[in-house]
Amino acid sequence: MIWKGFQFGMFLQVAVGPICLFIFQTAAISGFVEAEIGVLGVAIVDGFYILAAIFGIGKILNKYPNLKEVVRYFGAAVLVLFGLSNIVGVFGFSIIPSLNFQAEQSVEAIFVQTLVLTLSNPLTILFWAGVLSTKILEEDFKQKDMYSFGLGAVLSTFFFLSIISILGNFLFIFLEPIVLKGLNVIVGLMLVTFGIRIAVK
Repeated sequence: MIWKGFQFGMFLQVAVGPICLFIFQTAAISGFVEAEIGVLGVAIVDGFYILAAIFGIGKILNKYPNLKEVVRYFGAAVLVLFGLSNIVGVFGFSIIPSLNFQAEQSVEAIFVQTLVLTLSNPLTILFWAGVLSTKILEEDFKQKDMYSFGLGAVLSTFFFLSIISILGNFLFIFLEPIVLKGLNVIVGLMLVTFGIRIAVK
């Protein structure tokens, strides 16, 4: 069952999102070890969301549409804020003083940033609630099966993002500073785009 969860998780990784881009950027600027700390943060939040889905938090969000809207707009705002901070940082400005995407950062700062970015989409709980509900109906999942499936999905996140960290760290050797700044702008624009898409869905 863990393998099934891993396969499903790897399938989801094909849709590159803001977290993947952020991990790549972190590896390019701060290094592999620092990026892996970020990957750990992502895996922790993913695990938390899957557990929340198993415990039925998704039903609560569906029951109260207004709460779901608040959560959605909050997540969108976080992504847009991070994205704008990324872009203006290239020109020496800072929207959030604690965020500095243009230089190496402490592992604590990177860990917190990835936690916040991953937490910015709590409606992920609804996705996992839907997936697990389907598995219960189609494959007769038991409680322990859901935990094993979820563990496999989290492991796929860690595995895939670790590969992204290696690629980002490797490519850093060949990237000029001006290219890194361009990368920061691209990642910033992608974060803003994802945030706006979440807000207008």
